[in-house]
Amino acid sequence: MNRTDLRGQVPTAAELRATLPRAEYDVDAALHHVRPVVEAVRDRGVEAVLEYTEKFDKVRPTAVRVPRAKLTEALAQLDPAVRAALEESIARARKVHAEQRRTDVTTTVVDGGTVTEKWVPVERVGLYAPGGLAVYPSTVVMNVVPAQIAGVGSLVVCSPPQAAFGGLPHPTILAAAELLGVDEVWAAGGAQAVALLAYGGTDTDGAELAPVDIVTGPGNIYLTAAKRLLRGLIGIDAEAGPTEIAILADETADPVHVAADLISQAEHDPLAASVLVTTSVELADAVDKDLASRVAATKHSERVAEALGGKQSGVILVSTVEDGLRVVDAYAAEHLEIQTANAREVAARVRNAGAIFVGAYAPVSLGDYCAGSNHVLPTGGFARHSSGLSVQSFLKGIHVVDYSEEALREVAGRVVALADAEDLPAHGEAVAARFGGSVR
Repeated sequence: MNRTDLRGQVPTAAELRATLPRAEYDVDAALHHVRPVVEAVRDRGVEAVLEYTEKFDKVRPTAVRVPRAKLTEALAQLDPAVRAALEESIARARKVHAEQRRTDVTTTVVDGGTVTEKWVPVERVGLYAPGGLAVYPSTVVMNVVPAQIAGVGSLVVCSPPQAAFGGLPHPTILAAAELLGVDEVWAAGGAQAVALLAYGGTDTDGAELAPVDIVTGPGNIYLTAAKRLLRGLIGIDAEAGPTEIAILADETADPVHVAADLISQAEHDPLAASVLVTTSVELADAVDKDLASRVAATKHSERVAEALGGKQSGVILVSTVEDGLRVVDAYAAEHLEIQTANAREVAARVRNAGAIFVGAYAPVSLGDYCAGSNHVLPTGGFARHSSGLSVQSFLKGIHVVDYSEEALREVAGRVVALADAEDLPAHGEAVAARFGGSVR
């Protein structure tokens, strides 16, 4: 892995952003490829979806919506060990996300004047589960659970059709949907899937494919570009880029753990980022040594080696854990592991990360599947200002203002004064009209 030596230096936040490794991921450059796809789906609906599916996925489903019987069949045929693991993942995710429920709050501003913050779930959402280099039933869990707990009334899971499975999404995706009680699954992927979720359409059997209000879930750069293009018509969770892990470690960390965790993210994608920030040259050397043997032995060794050797991955040497905290806050990783002495105290000082994994026994893999946390997280430094998927992602906060005549009369003069100061006299007149035209 490439090394950057920041020992003895205290770079500014701007310098760190320019120095730290990042994948080249130009969503704007993908827009000109995606725009014709989105426009074709807007204009021609399902026919365009099926044409692009045949072009990109090398299969043409007979219909977009997967028959419910196929979900039931997929669950019945699921490996019992995988089913048990999914059930455990669902149970833990529900336990954590149930604590995120929001309650309406009413504030009495003055006698006769209240403001209530009312939380309303989005009416219909589209939840995307990728199907490219890997199959992600866990992403079905991570999308569906918070939406259900938020009270979303209508859910559709969307995943690319697979030629190997007769034009249906991977059966593990279908089984996960069935386990979660989701009966609407669409066999569509990529930009054409996002466009169909946004515009809706009519399936080959004449059934309605209703549009959604929000699309969530990760995907490739073309799916992300479609999200960017359609944002506004639909809400989106985030523009997800290649996955990332950063590990802040000192001399107390076990190099075997660190190497294994770096590889675990690198196997997602050749553009995946694996970054080690450490105070210990000895640890960095030991990690490199372990990587040499471990990468060769792992199943996706070619993909992993490309990711670890890419410009987006590397080792950052720092003088102190304090300096390391500055580096990881500037990097704002999707996944951040803290493998230092007093890891819990160090983790408490982190400001920017999608999720933080504390100590030797909370690897990112745990969070991917069975920690109870959500693994749909901000990438590309977005964790400086954005959060991962949660119940809140599917809720809208609406302020309900309720004032009596006397409560309005009491503050009417202030409203008029501010309206006049902003040269918006009609605002003040709208209040004054309720009191005979004068409030002064």
